[in-house]
Amino acid sequence: MKIFSIVVPVYQNERNLADTIPALLSLAEKLADYRFEIIFVDDGSTDRSRELILDAARQYPDQIRVVLLTRNFGQTAATQAGLRYASGHCVGIISCDLQEPHEMFIDMVHAWEQGKKFVIGERVDRAEGYWHQLLSGVYWYLVRWFAFPDYPSMGYDFCLLDRQVVEDVNLINEKNSSIFVLIYWFGYQPFRLPIRRGLRFKGRSQWRFWKKVHFTLDTLIAFTYLPARTITFTALISASLCIIYLVVIVVQWFLIRAAPPGWVTLAGLMLLIGAAILFSLGIVSEYLLRILHETRKRPPYVVEKIVSKRFSE
Repeated sequence: MKIFSIVVPVYQNERNLADTIPALLSLAEKLADYRFEIIFVDDGSTDRSRELILDAARQYPDQIRVVLLTRNFGQTAATQAGLRYASGHCVGIISCDLQEPHEMFIDMVHAWEQGKKFVIGERVDRAEGYWHQLLSGVYWYLVRWFAFPDYPSMGYDFCLLDRQVVEDVNLINEKNSSIFVLIYWFGYQPFRLPIRRGLRFKGRSQWRFWKKVHFTLDTLIAFTYLPARTITFTALISASLCIIYLVVIVVQWFLIRAAPPGWVTLAGLMLLIGAAILFSLGIVSEYLLRILHETRKRPPYVVEKIVSKRFSE
């Protein structure tokens, strides 16, 4: 019998789990031809999330497995951990808040049975606030413009992967990255199922403004040359402006024998060049920090304990 696994990263989802656990378990009845497993990955929650998923694992030992991380490593690391311990022939990924329509997993599995190795729930609408949609829209616009032109315009984090794709992901321990952009980077042609992302009725999203900024920067550095090229373009623009300014000064001197005020001009040029240098050094520092993280060879996550019938650690 083939196995269908679902990976669910959990972080501060105490208020969602009472609905999420039975909702996902109900899929087993509709996929009776599959052995069904759910892998909850606790990403260092400090509320009762860990307690709730451990209780569920004791209540449904044949269907629920729990991976406990030692601290909060982030969504990408938690998803990587879940994929590593998933045993399914096909593996689904969904957020714990169930803003995505979990029942679509049935259609995803049917698409996989027809040979689709990478099935995504492509958002065509989002029932969320204006500012949240605006910030997310900027992020996905940057991904589409500078990395993957055919990337879903509203992104995706609800998908199903063939075992081959899962094994590809498991070969990579890359840090400071986006797991869903990384999966897209492999090049498997996605089979797209349109979905509507619903409102979050319980709990509070952990995606704060600065987390989104940091995540955007990580994605641009990991999958595009934009930050490095920005240094080149800044240098070219600065050099062009300086040359134009020097030409204007020379022409002005020869025509009317007048020179521009000295200290104002020098101060302006020094501020402009100094800002460009500091900006360039900041971008270089971001690359150096990520190189440092990779050369240290630290794992992207640390597993404290695995609770399942197959593992006892």
